[in-house]
Amino acid sequence: MSIVGTNSMREDKHLPQVEPEHYFRPGYLSKGRFISWWHQINEIVNSMPSSILEVGIGPGLVAYYLTKMGFKVTTMNIDERLGSDMVGSVLAIPCSDNLYDLVPAFQVLEHLPYEDFPKALCEIHRVTRRYAVLSLPDCTRAYRFEVQIPKVGDFKILLPLPRLRAPIHRFDGQHYWEIGKAGYPLRRVLEDIRRSSFRVIKCYRVFEMPYRRFFVLAKEG
Repeated sequence: MSIVGTNSMREDKHLPQVEPEHYFRPGYLSKGRFISWWHQINEIVNSMPSSILEVGIGPGLVAYYLTKMGFKVTTMNIDERLGSDMVGSVLAIPCSDNLYDLVPAFQVLEHLPYEDFPKALCEIHRVTRRYAVLSLPDCTRAYRFEVQIPKVGDFKILLPLPRLRAPIHRFDGQHYWEIGKAGYPLRRVLEDIRRSSFRVIKCYRVFEMPYRRFFVLAKEG
């Protein structure tokens, strides 16, 4: 899902940031994206939801695959040109309370100014009965270590590389903020998630693509 085009248009949160063709250009495809899609599908399948509302459909791959697996998936996007089941904003989801078992929002909420992040969380909390799954960009530097031990298995470790000073995020036409940038530490994001009456079940970065951080959340309250 996409929200605003420029800082000067910031007050209008109902404008797509990219054209639909953006998701199907050769440069969009990457090994990292496919790995991220695997994690998205895997986390949803692990929860075995009876109904799903996917907020922000991107190229539609996740919803397509889940539907083929037999899951009941409803899609919502702010850009009607992407052909989602519903058109709407994550700040005002057009459905009733507690309607879906699980609400995923993958690489969506960073397209909102951070002050709208808690509002979006409250809307997701309102419409889900049980779970939410988020992925957000995390720019924190990390070294990847992988060790293969015969007859034991593979061990993959991400070791954060501290910075003397967090980099400042500058709006790039799409992302308003990223975890690890100045003013947006992980602890702030986790605090806002918990204030929205979600319990964090899992929080991790994808080893093959550390820029993706996943949050699996359970509804409370």
